[in-house]
Amino acid sequence: MGIAKADRRPAMQTVCVGGGWLFSRQMQNSTRGFSQMNEAVGQAVELLLQGQDLPADVMRQAIGAVMDGDSNDVELASLLTALRMQGESVEAIVGAAEAMSARATAIPTTRTGLLDTCGTGGDRLRTFNISTATAIVAAAAGVPVAKHGNRSVSSSSGSADVLEALGVNINLTPSQVAACIDEIGIGFCFARLLHGAMKHAAPVRQQLGFPTIFNLLGPLTNPAKAEFQLLGANSVATAEKLAKSLCRLGRRRATVVCGAGELDEVALWGETTVFCVENGELTKEAWTASDLGLPECDSSDLRVDSPEESAAMISSIFNGATGPARDIVVANAAAALVTSGHSTDLASAVETAAAAIDGGATATLCQRLMEWSNSCGT
Repeated sequence: MGIAKADRRPAMQTVCVGGGWLFSRQMQNSTRGFSQMNEAVGQAVELLLQGQDLPADVMRQAIGAVMDGDSNDVELASLLTALRMQGESVEAIVGAAEAMSARATAIPTTRTGLLDTCGTGGDRLRTFNISTATAIVAAAAGVPVAKHGNRSVSSSSGSADVLEALGVNINLTPSQVAACIDEIGIGFCFARLLHGAMKHAAPVRQQLGFPTIFNLLGPLTNPAKAEFQLLGANSVATAEKLAKSLCRLGRRRATVVCGAGELDEVALWGETTVFCVENGELTKEAWTASDLGLPECDSSDLRVDSPEESAAMISSIFNGATGPARDIVVANAAAALVTSGHSTDLASAVETAAAAIDGGATATLCQRLMEWSNSCGT
């Protein structure tokens, strides 16, 4: 991003991030140039360039300005780049999540005790959609689920992509999603339709070429106000930040996991770091495959290259296939069942999840979700 000779604003140092040239910090300790920016965004960028973490209220106002269409693409790119270079603090994540939640279209379901399994994605391991399969298994076991998700940005298949490949109509209205949850116990909250204000950020996010704070906000902004959450992150540091953010945001109970330091799910290799959030309190645990009573596997056993391959793998699990893919869905469904309070411990939760698959309830529910969603006129 070049600066014209006539531009009197302070020079910017540039770095190549994700294939695009973006400014990283101001070379001079001056506030000149921010007067032409949106006030809220300019204040946030200025603080970041001074090496300060953003208070939640400053971030709330800045992201609010972006989502209300009151800032331009250059301002947003500046904010997202400066945040990435500084590192997203818990305060900044909380403020951004509050701004995004305030502008989301609500899902008017009558169900309570809702569970979400939306994670951050971005682990680059190209695994099939474990969290989406987990959501269906948990719902089949009796936990009402509002599955929040979107199309893929960096993975081989997003939750919206795989559900579409499974034959589910993902383009329901908010009232139809609510009715789906009320009637069959699960519904898909398509982020693209329910966070309309995100349209102002989408073009910049696509061009930046690196993960931004928006990658962290989806799991924190369920439009159905899910009380329980199994949330995966692709690094332990990010998982801890998200867990602390959930404490601040008042989530009733959540389990935030990072598998083997790389997977945004419970892993069956290495050690899964687990942050347990309950009523504002945070504790840390570590799980292994042996804790779950399941065999270890390798990430290569779970790899797919398209939504169609992911859907085929999920369908095979629901129809009785055994092996690593089934095992990891059982492991994550067990974590979801404990999180929701449906099961009291991992051992019984593993049995319940396995029974929901082996008894045919999961395959039946997946079929009902496909049929119900396609019966709606959109």
